[in-house]
Amino acid sequence: MTGSVPARFEAWAPDGMGEVVPGDDLATLVADLLESSGGVTDGDVVVVTSKVVSKAEGRVRAAEGREEAIAEETVREVASRTSPTGVLRIVENRLGLVMAAAGVDASNTPEGTVLLLPEDPDASARALRAGLQARLGVRVGVVVSDTAGRPWREGQTDFAIGSAGVRPLTDLRGTRDTHGREIVVTRTAVVDEIAAASELVRGKAAARPVAVLRGLAVHVTDEDGPGTASLVRPAEEDLFRLGSEEAYEEGYASGFEDGATEAADADREVDVEPNVDDNA
Repeated sequence: MTGSVPARFEAWAPDGMGEVVPGDDLATLVADLLESSGGVTDGDVVVVTSKVVSKAEGRVRAAEGREEAIAEETVREVASRTSPTGVLRIVENRLGLVMAAAGVDASNTPEGTVLLLPEDPDASARALRAGLQARLGVRVGVVVSDTAGRPWREGQTDFAIGSAGVRPLTDLRGTRDTHGREIVVTRTAVVDEIAAASELVRGKAAARPVAVLRGLAVHVTDEDGPGTASLVRPAEEDLFRLGSEEAYEEGYASGFEDGATEAADADREVDVEPNVDDNA
């Protein structure tokens, strides 16, 4: 889908969202918040942080620290670095997301607890969308966002971990640029850009976990759509499966093993001289 590109959109994050606790009806809480702040219109995109989704779904775990929870949520360790502040682990978690600490969060949660990511963020987005549309009577898209760092860049940014009713990608392949050349690579990660834009008005510690983006109706769909899980890159297409040090160590070990095997094979070879009869 190429669609048109809006020249302008708005983003705001209403105040007034109280503390979310396990068992809360998140759709009701968000709908109340949106109605009290002017409501939403058809085609708006509602962004909610994974933190409030996790709290409502009871993904709160008692823990002295994060390490045990990180280990349980980890499928594969990508990189690990030790610094004066502790050990940083970049891992692939159960959702296929590569993140620091598997997305386990110890901020903005009661002392002695940590927050795990939602079990299925796309399903969470679908449920929230259904509840909002039933209550508010308009078609909206929903994005569930979280925060992560990025390779080669300092700082963190929000990205989508779940979505419903929003096209995850805008595929520009096969279209033409302004000079008439065919575009062969570009696919815009729309849900990630929406999540990042929303963080600018929500903030990290402003107690505004919900944002509304208006003017992006071209990306909002009637159906829930494939969700954000469709953006997880297959392992065979991942050029950066390991951190730099881990890749070097793995390559060195593999090269050493190959060299040792070749040396052993050479030792087993026996030079067979031709049978020559000197008296011939």
